[in-house]
Amino acid sequence: MKVGITLPQIGQQATKENVIHMAREAEKEGFDSVWTFDRMLWPLNPQTPYRGTSDGRLPVDMQNVFDPIGLLTFVAANTNKIALGTSVIDMLFHTPVILGRRFATLDVLSEGRVICGLGIGWSEDEYQASNIPFNKRGKRADEFVQVLKKIWTDDDDVVEFKGEFYSIPSSKIGPKPIQKPHIPIYLGGYDPKAFSRIINYDANGWLASMSGGRSLQDLENSISELKDRATKANRNPNDFRIIILTYPGREFNQSDSKSSNSSSSTGLSFTGTIDEIGNDIQRIKELGIVDHIIFSYNFSAGAGNIDKMIAITKQFSKFAR
Repeated sequence: MKVGITLPQIGQQATKENVIHMAREAEKEGFDSVWTFDRMLWPLNPQTPYRGTSDGRLPVDMQNVFDPIGLLTFVAANTNKIALGTSVIDMLFHTPVILGRRFATLDVLSEGRVICGLGIGWSEDEYQASNIPFNKRGKRADEFVQVLKKIWTDDDDVVEFKGEFYSIPSSKIGPKPIQKPHIPIYLGGYDPKAFSRIINYDANGWLASMSGGRSLQDLENSISELKDRATKANRNPNDFRIIILTYPGREFNQSDSKSSNSSSSTGLSFTGTIDEIGNDIQRIKELGIVDHIIFSYNFSAGAGNIDKMIAITKQFSKFAR
């Protein structure tokens, strides 16, 4: 599996110096990718509770979040070969033309290093701030992916689209991405409708998050669902690949004594010693369809220590490769 790491994008760790240091060290150590995510605002009284906290509020660090594409553009200028991914950008808070041009510009400036991870979001507050209705999110996303691919792939032809949610008059739209036929598109979400969207609109694959206490069995079930839907659509299931976003836990030491990993035969805790977390990584690798694993330390105790995060990820990469 390829190995990626999330950039220091939120809270006090989000500084120019930390971003440059993380990106350059990740590239120096041979990691395959660096990643950002999308968070628009920190609502004081959230309409949609955040599942990761007892009071439903987002973590305090999310009051300060660098823009994902702006941050990757800065990283592109300070690195040479490492891939640049979003895990994920909430596509519906943008228009396809504007988001498409931003991604294409980044792909050109980085000489073809972009991975486009997209989701549909969950926060009603962010939908309100974007002036986008919260209903019909799935149908809107179906159309968005179609438009995005059309913008990126119609090199010589005029781009034109007339849909329920988006409309583009006959136009020339550039730049086009370096990568052909288009920038790789991975869609997030555990809803079966997200899997149908991947297949029906020929995305490259699924970007799965191991947050929220999801187990290996949950992951296996979702992969089976994706494969079944591909087969029913007369598509080769192996044409759709998977990227996994993980959140390694609190304890990072080499000792195998006094194991603290309480995961069952089907669970994935991503906590404990390096070797215990490494066992979780190997179990994902054994699934055979996962191409890429991302390690995020945004909410871990050592999130501000860039060198430590690089060193830990270097150890994890031995289990992934």
